[in-house]
Amino acid sequence: MARWRFSLAALTLVVCSQAVAWAAPLQVQDDRGKTVVLPAVPQRIVSLLPSLTEMVCALDACARLVGVDRYSNHPAAVRALPQVGGGIDPQIEAVVALRPDLVLAAQSTRGVERLEALGLKVLALEPRTAADIQRVLGVLGPVLGAADAQQVWRRIDAGVEAARQSLPEAARRQRVYFEASAGPYAAGPGSFIGEMLTRLGVGNVIDPSLGTFPKINPEMVVRANPDVIMVSERNAQGLTDRPGWAGIKAVREQRVCRFTADEADVLVRPGPRMADAARLMVRCLQAPTPNPPPRR
Repeated sequence: MARWRFSLAALTLVVCSQAVAWAAPLQVQDDRGKTVVLPAVPQRIVSLLPSLTEMVCALDACARLVGVDRYSNHPAAVRALPQVGGGIDPQIEAVVALRPDLVLAAQSTRGVERLEALGLKVLALEPRTAADIQRVLGVLGPVLGAADAQQVWRRIDAGVEAARQSLPEAARRQRVYFEASAGPYAAGPGSFIGEMLTRLGVGNVIDPSLGTFPKINPEMVVRANPDVIMVSERNAQGLTDRPGWAGIKAVREQRVCRFTADEADVLVRPGPRMADAARLMVRCLQAPTPNPPPRR
């Protein structure tokens, strides 16, 4: 009987402890400057931004994702989850049907107010720079109950630094044009991609005054005459047929790095795989210049 009383007391203590934890709401400020109040650690999460999806999984909360946007494809486990449209234009009904207790979205996501009007908790977070990634991890850590969210950032930063140190000094004198998407849109020095190039010690041919991801006139690239061009395979078609591009040094010397779709995803997502992105850039920058064909 005494042992039964002790067990009952212990169970009561556990239940009361859990009740206290659930009774202490967490207040979080998102990138809109809005304070979001969460009554408990969320167990059903919908993510509408691939970089946020990857951060959730890096914080060991992948199992709590119940839906993602159509572009979230890493890690492989998220590919089996219901897709709720694009990150900018999600299907509101599909999101609501998943009964999430938290929706992670970008600031630019349409329908956030409607989701909130329907009673859903929405946290708008949009990493655009390396500092943003560290900050967003710091926000998501307490939200997800992660013990040390900054450990994830330290791994990212250490991986990027290792990639930087692996790049030979001679390769750091190169000037790069990075085409982020069709348009063409380039990665400017102020973007997270531009920051990575700067950290690796190479130049960026895009003027900082043009913005983070400016739509550019292809003639500007001809005038800039980069040593290396980085572009995804899906955007590389017809690249060398653009007026004047055949004379660009990178094209003449066959220093155009065409990244696969999977590699491009790594490069254009500011998140846990930034060290992988740095290694892809280093591999490109170290690629030897092919021998020119013999003259006849």
